[in-house]
Amino acid sequence: MELTVLGQSQTEISAGGCASSGCGSNDDQLNHLPEHIRAKVHNHPCYSEEAHHHYARMHVAVAPACNIQCHYCNRKYDCSNESRPGVVSELLTPDQAVKKVMTVAANIPQMTVLGIAGPGDPLANPERTFDTFRQLTEKAPDIKLCVSTNGLALPELVDELCQHNIDHVTMTINCVDPDIGAQIYPWIFWKNRRVYGRKGAEILIKQQQKGLQMLVDRGILVKVNSVMIPGVNDKHLEEVSKAVKAKGAFLHNVMPLIAEAEHGTFYGVMGQRGPTHDELQELQDACSGDMNMMRHCRQCRADAVGMLGEDRGDEFTMDKIEAVDVDYAAAMVKRAEVHAAIEATLAAKQQKKNETFISLSSLSIPKKESRPVLMAIATSGGGIINQHFGHAREFLIYEANAHDVRFISHRKTDLYCSGDDTCGDGESVLQKTINALKGCEVVLCSKIGYEPWGMLEEAGIMPNGEHALEAIEDAVAAVYKEMGEKGLLDKKPETKQRATA
Repeated sequence: MELTVLGQSQTEISAGGCASSGCGSNDDQLNHLPEHIRAKVHNHPCYSEEAHHHYARMHVAVAPACNIQCHYCNRKYDCSNESRPGVVSELLTPDQAVKKVMTVAANIPQMTVLGIAGPGDPLANPERTFDTFRQLTEKAPDIKLCVSTNGLALPELVDELCQHNIDHVTMTINCVDPDIGAQIYPWIFWKNRRVYGRKGAEILIKQQQKGLQMLVDRGILVKVNSVMIPGVNDKHLEEVSKAVKAKGAFLHNVMPLIAEAEHGTFYGVMGQRGPTHDELQELQDACSGDMNMMRHCRQCRADAVGMLGEDRGDEFTMDKIEAVDVDYAAAMVKRAEVHAAIEATLAAKQQKKNETFISLSSLSIPKKESRPVLMAIATSGGGIINQHFGHAREFLIYEANAHDVRFISHRKTDLYCSGDDTCGDGESVLQKTINALKGCEVVLCSKIGYEPWGMLEEAGIMPNGEHALEAIEDAVAAVYKEMGEKGLLDKKPETKQRATA
C-alpha cells in the first residue's frame, strides 16, 4: 500500500516530489539530480537547503578590486556593522586568509566550504585569488573551494580555476538584455579602459554566457545569483532563468535588492525600493518552473564565518588568530568525525520521514477548499524548532499546502529580547518584528512571552510553542493538519498587521 504525505504519494516523493524540480522543499530539491551531483552538494550549505541547517561556510576577503560598477554595490573594507555583500571588516593577504581558514576549520568542524566572494570580484584579482586557492588545495584538502564572480573575466580564467579543488562557481547574472543591463551597470573595466552604458552591458553579458558554458562543459557546478530590482529587471528575470538553465546552470538564486541610503549605493541614495516578500516569492515561484531555486540565501558579507544566518567573524580576526598554532592533521580527523555524525543524523531523519506520514484524507475539509499557509519558524539551527521568539534575529518561512511542506525564505528581524526567560521591553522592535512577519498565520518557537503572544494574536498571527525541539517540517505539517480540523483553512483571515510608525 502506498503512503500519502499531505496528499503526495510515496512514488512522487521518491521521484522528487513536486511537479517542479524547483519546488523548494528540503529533500526534493536534490532527489531528482544524478548521484554524482548530489555527492558534490549534499554538504554544501549554499547549494543545499538541507545542508545549511547542519554545515557552515566561510568567506575570505582577499579580492579588493572590481572590474564593473553596479548601482546596488558600494564596497567597504573596514566595516563591521553592515550585513550585505561587498562589505568586510579587514582585507587579508593570501597567507593571512589561509591561516584564518585553517583556524576556523579547526574550531568550527562543521565548516565544509571556503568561498572567495570579494569584497570586489575574485577574478579581477587573479593573483591573490589563485594564490589562496593553491595553498588551501595543498594544506586543507578536505575543504570545498568556491568562487563568486560577475563573469567578466571568467572565460580567460576557466582553465586555471579547473587546476584547483574547485567544482562550485557562483555567477551574478542580472540580465541577458543589454538595455536592461545599462540600467544596472553604469560601466565595466574592459581591456584597460572603462566602457559605459549599453555597450559595456553587452560585453558583460557575452562574457557571462561564454564563461557559464565553459564551466558547464568542464563539469563545474554553477549557481547563478540574480538581484531582483523592481521596475528594472523584475519582469525580465524569468527570461534570465530560462537562459541560464539552457546553458546548464544547476541552481538559480533570486535575491532581493538591498538599497538603503546609508549604504551609499546609487540605488539607495536615489530611493530605489527593494521587492516585498510577496513580490520576491511570486518571482521565485515563477522561475522555479524552469530552474532549481535557492531560497535560503542570506546575502552574506564577503568575510562571513559560520552557519548561514549567523556570523562569527569577530571571533576570528587576525589579531586573535595570528599567534594560534593549528594542528590541521588532527583537525581533519575531528572534522571527519563531526561530518560522519551529521550524516548519520540526516540519514536517521530521512528514515523517520519515510516511515511517517500525514494523510490529507484525515482533514475535516474537502481538499479543494484547502489553501496554502505561511508559518514563521524560530530556530537556531539543526532543522528543529529550538529558539525563543524574543531571541530570534531571523525567522525561516515555510509554506504548508495540500501536497507538501516547503521552505520559502527567511526574514531578518531585530533582536527583541536579550534576557533568558522573560522580556518586557522593546515594544517598537517587537512591532517591527510583527510587521516583518506579514502574511504569516502561525509562529512556531520553543518559548514566547505573554506580551508578544498577545500582540501576535492581535495581528492575526497564531503563536505556538507546543512543538519545541521537533523537526520543522513535521511540526509545520502537524499544525496545518490541526488548522484543517478546526476549519481554519476555509478562508484566509484578514491581515491585521499595523504599519510601522
